[in-house]
Amino acid sequence: MQIEDIKNFLKKKPEKTFHQFLRYLVAGGTATLVDLSVLFALYQFLHINHLVAAAVSYCCGILTNFTINVLFVFESSGRIKKEFIIFASVGAIGLLWTEFILWSLSDKLGLPVMLAKIIAVIFVLFWNFFMRKKLVFRK
Repeated sequence: MQIEDIKNFLKKKPEKTFHQFLRYLVAGGTATLVDLSVLFALYQFLHINHLVAAAVSYCCGILTNFTINVLFVFESSGRIKKEFIIFASVGAIGLLWTEFILWSLSDKLGLPVMLAKIIAVIFVLFWNFFMRKKLVFRK
């Protein structure tokens, strides 16, 4: 996805897209709380490797996010299985981004794991929104 694609996409219905993005932020915020809570519990209390814990917590966040997005943010086409497969595929790429950013910031630069995760979440948020809107919940 190019910057021009995003600009053209936003020009079509800017107000609707803005309100939808706000709902997406609420849904994503809820999913992020689930993600960070699971990561914290697995990493801090169960002492699971931070990259493994981040992958598990990310999957929990994706399930939460999909449920909220279908109910609250985007209009579903009614083909839930197909939507979930595409949603999860976009999420899998988001997971790769998350793991790469987490590894780079925590393992290579020495940032605390939770701070590195929050930075990754901010980056991946935009990727997930635009790709899911374009590929999963398009009309």
